Amino acid sequence: MYRLSDTIAMVNTIDFITPPVDDPYWFGQIAAANSISDIYSMGGRPLTALNVVMFPAKKLDMGVLKEILRGGHDKVVEAGAGLVGGHSVEDDEPKYGLCVNGVVHPDKILTNSGAVPGDALILTKPLGSGVLFNAVRSGKLPFAEIERDVLPSLAALNGTAIEAALAYDIHACTDITGFGIIGHSLEMATGSNVEIRLFYDRLPFYPAALAMYKKGENTGSNHANQQMVAPSLVLRATLTDKEQELLYDPQTSGGLLLALPAEQADDLLSAMHKRGVVAAEKIGEVCAGKSCVVVE
Repeated sequence: MYRLSDTIAMVNTIDFITPPVDDPYWFGQIAAANSISDIYSMGGRPLTALNVVMFPAKKLDMGVLKEILRGGHDKVVEAGAGLVGGHSVEDDEPKYGLCVNGVVHPDKILTNSGAVPGDALILTKPLGSGVLFNAVRSGKLPFAEIERDVLPSLAALNGTAIEAALAYDIHACTDITGFGIIGHSLEMATGSNVEIRLFYDRLPFYPAALAMYKKGENTGSNHANQQMVAPSLVLRATLTDKEQELLYDPQTSGGLLLALPAEQADDLLSAMHKRGVVAAEKIGEVCAGKSCVVVE
């Protein structure tokens, strides 16, 4: 964040990822939405974006790169921003993302450290994409299934959700990405010095996510995420090992986790649903207590 004046602060972010799917156009859309999400999670509005590209030009057809960039361009335009350039290098594996620049009023910056006891927690996208990507790679799940049930959600911008949310008293916000729902909830709990309580039966999961864990699929991040949160996690819900894995599942272009006064939560949910953010759910609450996450 960089304050330019009493009414304008810059928000600057950069992110890039390896392909979660083989389809280059979907890859470009998801990577761009993932990058732009950091602007939204701060309450900002994206203005410009720069491509960040690593591509094996000697191994893959340049048409693949064109489709990746087309996906990214389409998402930047959808966000109302301008794609103003970028940089590319030769690499052994495709990687793509954006450096995004946006603006926000200095007095309206959202962070993950302002939640207060009495707040309700709203999540705007389902969970479980990490294991589904790996299941497609290993052949346990057809690509057509995630293309229908998962990719449209991952490629969806978080702009609609934050536009609805900014009409309410949002105390804290973060987007759910590589640390999973527990890891990012713990960041909010620690930053806000509160206890965050999640209700497992209210957590929205993508279809087939639990089934893939039951089939033996996993991700490279689950164990690290579990180890990271273990000292500050209180598990009161009766869950199988596979059900617990969903708590640590890393997300790509995940939803926003929002903390706001409980009396405003239902109205915000209704507003989001009317705007098409149909997966938004009230998943928990903020309580006084030590910095930890409780799953009930």
